[in-house]
Order: sequence, then C-alpha cells, then structure tokens
Amino acid sequence: MELTFEMKDDILIAKLSGELDHHSAAGTREEIDQTMNAFHAGKLILSFDQVTFMDSAGIGVVMGRYNRMRDKGGKLLLAGGNEYIRRILDMAGINTIARHYDTTEEALIAAGKKEEEA
Repeated sequence: MELTFEMKDDILIAKLSGELDHHSAAGTREEIDQTMNAFHAGKLILSFDQVTFMDSAGIGVVMGRYNRMRDKGGKLLLAGGNEYIRRILDMAGINTIARHYDTTEEALIAAGKKEEEA
C-alpha cells in the first residue's frame, strides 16, 4: 500500500494505492493518523482510485478514521474506487456513515461546503 497526501485548507486528501489488507492496514492507519495530527485536518478524504483489493482489515481502517474524525468534530468523505471496492464499502455499511463521491474533486467540493449545505 502506497499513500500520498495533499492538504487543501483543513482538508486532508489521502490517496491510497495498492492493496488495503491485513498486511498493510496497520501501517496505513498509522501513516494517515500521523498526517492528520501533524496538519490538524478537520476533514479527511480517502481516495480509492488506485486501490486494487480491500479486505475486512481495510474496512477497519476506514471505520477507525471515521471514528477519529467524528470524535474530533471532523468529517470523513470517500472518493473513487472500482466497482469491487465500492461494493465492499457498501456491503460493510460504510456508505451509511460516510458519503462516497465518484471523484476526489467532487468530495473536495463537498468537504469545502458548510455543514448545512453538504
């Protein structure tokens, strides 16, 4: 799993690439958390455009980032991903707690809106 990050105002975009599974989950979780803390991110976008596989450990990473953002009054948004990744997220119920956008750009626009507009 490779990660790249981008900050736009208080929005951290984490672009994931590769397999998000039990082998990569702990490192991915730590890297995202450290970056969120370092930049005091108020919103987090997880971009799945380059994710090729995800298992239950990957779902745990997403759920954990949702809980962290919720606890600090922030927001988690999801973006992109192939049909397989979207189906996994849907079956796990992630889409009931975090909005999923077709593109990172759409998620970024939504994240920039006021809470009542989003």
